[in-house]
Amino acid sequence: MKPAKKLIRSERKGSIFIISLIFLLVFSALAVSTATLSGTNSKVANNQQKANSARACAESGLEVVRFWLNRVSIPGNTAPGQRLNQIASSLQEELSTYSINNIPLYYDGSTIDIPSVTLNSNINQTFSAMITQIDTDTIQVDVTGIYGSFIRTIRVNYCFGTRANTVFDFGVATRGPLTLSGNIDLDGINISVESNAYIESENDILALSITGNSQIAGDVKIVNPIAQVDLQGGQAGIGGETGQDAVDNHVKFGVPPTEFPEPFPSYFESFATNIIDSNTDTSSDATFENIKILAGSNPTFSGHATLKGIVFIETPNIVSFTGTADLTAIVVGDGDWTDDSATNQIHFLGDVQSASISELPYEEQFAGLHDETGTFVMAPGFHVSFGGSFTTLSGAIASNGIEFFGNAGGIINGSVINYSDEDMTLSGNNDLYFNRSGIDDVPSGFVPEIILYYNPTSYSEVTL
Repeated sequence: MKPAKKLIRSERKGSIFIISLIFLLVFSALAVSTATLSGTNSKVANNQQKANSARACAESGLEVVRFWLNRVSIPGNTAPGQRLNQIASSLQEELSTYSINNIPLYYDGSTIDIPSVTLNSNINQTFSAMITQIDTDTIQVDVTGIYGSFIRTIRVNYCFGTRANTVFDFGVATRGPLTLSGNIDLDGINISVESNAYIESENDILALSITGNSQIAGDVKIVNPIAQVDLQGGQAGIGGETGQDAVDNHVKFGVPPTEFPEPFPSYFESFATNIIDSNTDTSSDATFENIKILAGSNPTFSGHATLKGIVFIETPNIVSFTGTADLTAIVVGDGDWTDDSATNQIHFLGDVQSASISELPYEEQFAGLHDETGTFVMAPGFHVSFGGSFTTLSGAIASNGIEFFGNAGGIINGSVINYSDEDMTLSGNNDLYFNRSGIDDVPSGFVPEIILYYNPTSYSEVTL
């Protein structure tokens, strides 16, 4: 029997302890690294949150600036170099009108500066803005948001443009009420919508009154939301219908206001080089070219008057055409488009024959007029009336008070625009046919307001 072998195991005292220390050191280092990384991430996240808050301040500021810029309008005849000045004036006026005292505004001739507007005083959130004109068609808006020591700036552009819709999109447009009585038909030469009517009537509940056999072939839009329409007589109608059906189906109440482009009669004054005063004989058959009727002359053209070019009428004046008026001309009154007094008047009481100013002979005295188309009468501050017959009127008619009566009727190549808050009346036995086909531009002498259009593609975050 063999003796059993004895297993001898060597022992390395302390190795377990050393290994434990190593693991402890490794885990401690990991713990320290994790804690450090966590702290760094926390700081990064905190900084990111503050930076985002600063950008949010800029975004909020941009919305504030956009709100007020959307309210800005500039007279259409403003020179490109003066547009920023007009923006500053318009903004200041708007802020003052609504007693906005927390938005400071400074203009130094080249920059509109809004230095600091508080959004949240508890956590020191503010924004500032700077508006500059970078070319004739564009302004640049830089809005800077501030949160503590963090700053972010957003840049956007606005472009100058005009309103898409004006009153020249209608056959008849009036700030005051509209009254039709007798046998009046308003219709379109091509389609009925050419005779559509626009009525504001902000100061009168009765916006539209139609009596007798009068009709409006198109539809009617009324700004006053509580306005009323009165149809009297079995044939009084709108849009081919009568009674309540005509109102329900063809009248819209509470529509948004549409722009009345401002007339600029002074644009034509330089063409009127031949003077008519109280001593001028206007009673016989005669031809008048590019005339200026001096204030207080009050002439009556009682013969067969042939008028060519510009007929410029100073205020005050009452001008009457009692004989036949043959016009290849634009009749211009230099009154105020806010004057509804009817102190100044133009009366067409005889027959009217009208041709476009583009048909003037190509002679030196008419140079520069052939392209001034689309307007027949532009007489702000004048009450204009038509009592005689006509075949065609060569363009838009715009004044403060318009009246058609008697046998006045025919084709109007454009719109009839009443700037007055007073009633516009059409009476008698006449038909007015509107031909607005192919008219895309605002008629000569009228300038739409310039407004600002936000360009969303220009949005960027910048470092100033």
